[in-house]
Amino acid sequence: MAKGLNILYCTSEVMPYSKTGGLADVSNSLPQELNAAGHAVRIITPKYGPLDERRLRIYEIKRLTNIEVPIGDKIAICNIKSSFIVSPKGKVQVFLIENEEYFGKESPYVDAKTGKDYPDNDERFIFFNRAVVQVLGLLGWQPDVIHCNDWQTGLIPAYIKTIYAKDQLLQNVKSIFTIHNIAFQGLFPHSSFLKSGLPENIYNEEGVEYYEKFSMLKAGLVYSDAITTVSENYAKEIATTHEYGMGFEGLLKKRKKDLYGILNGVDYTVWNPERDSIIPFRYTSKELPLKREDKKALCKHFGLEYNAETPMIGIISRLSEQKGFDIIQKAMPELMKEDVQFVLLGSGDKTFQKFFEGVKKKFPKKVGVHFGFSEELAHLIEAGSDMFLMPSKYEPCGLNQMYSLKYGTIPIVRATGGLADTITEYKNGKGNGFVFDKYDSAELMKAIKRALKLYTNREEWIKLIRIAMASDYSWEISAKKYIDLYRSIMKKN
Repeated sequence: MAKGLNILYCTSEVMPYSKTGGLADVSNSLPQELNAAGHAVRIITPKYGPLDERRLRIYEIKRLTNIEVPIGDKIAICNIKSSFIVSPKGKVQVFLIENEEYFGKESPYVDAKTGKDYPDNDERFIFFNRAVVQVLGLLGWQPDVIHCNDWQTGLIPAYIKTIYAKDQLLQNVKSIFTIHNIAFQGLFPHSSFLKSGLPENIYNEEGVEYYEKFSMLKAGLVYSDAITTVSENYAKEIATTHEYGMGFEGLLKKRKKDLYGILNGVDYTVWNPERDSIIPFRYTSKELPLKREDKKALCKHFGLEYNAETPMIGIISRLSEQKGFDIIQKAMPELMKEDVQFVLLGSGDKTFQKFFEGVKKKFPKKVGVHFGFSEELAHLIEAGSDMFLMPSKYEPCGLNQMYSLKYGTIPIVRATGGLADTITEYKNGKGNGFVFDKYDSAELMKAIKRALKLYTNREEWIKLIRIAMASDYSWEISAKKYIDLYRSIMKKN
């Protein structure tokens, strides 16, 4: 039997310590699956804001305090704290990097008051990246592979290949960089690059410069030993066209042999109506009347009247054009003519927020909105909705469409990225959802109307629900692909 690997998983957010999106779920689930497969995994992440350290069982590590981290011409100090993610699959140690100046803020990236990125995000994540590399020698544990995620960890591969290249501890360490969304590129001025301590000779087109800016994402793409993204289809899209590659398609084409698409999985210990501890009524595909009870609870939460004949469409999303909200906005007048109810959980673009406030005011018996995020409400929307809307302009992977399948909540999606890899049009008793290709509101409405029409055929709808609930996108298959990739890059010189 092959020897287990030592894997350091670096992420800017991980449940239950922080969350702004799907990255936090993946950062919790994948390390657990790797751990269950016999590998030694540690997660390292910033410790943001005022966490309840007692509830989350976060402890000080006395030997890992007052660690000096250079940032430009100054020295910042960090402490490392420890916690564990414990689940039926075992326990995974989490190292939390603490620094009040950089991470004392409650939200990971964006100031909740202004809705804008923190102005010192460059320093905050230069500090995080450099701190990760600095503390490696102090952990008493050496990774074989460092797995980095998105621009917030993009400098780690660059540090390993440049200023830490002669460090004995890092000589044989390999790095993987996962793109969860290429639109977030970590772009900063040249003055930010100077704070990183990286050698000046890599600030060019072949290195970390991107149209006269410093790109932390590009650092990960150039210097990692392998690049992954979160679905096979998205891996093809970003290496082919500017629309999806967003300026990095040339670089990704050049590194095509090192680029892999590995679909995100679902943690069915968390997202499963049979064992979900958050929803009012648990159910299986043989107990669908209980799903109706969750629909009643969802209606009650939003102050809507329950009607079994009226389909409930749910959305849990960041309010942005990427997620399709411009075409949802255009389709809304026509949608409101249908016998439907519509609930939304999300935050983001204030223009869309204002629009949905107006829709709610105009159709108080049909529409419910909750701006912000609530894990409890997210579970209730998945369980209580009949359909789930994800008309994304692009979607690297998407998790909610896979959660929805397990809850028998039928996805209506645009065929892009991971949505195209996981959802197929229901026709002649085959398929698991409703799909449209062209990104426009008319095509979206056609897909919604196909779903609404099928909903009136109870027998056929239940058949579709059962097909959806039988879908399996567990982490086991994807984790094995990551393990195979880790082993293959370890063989490279």
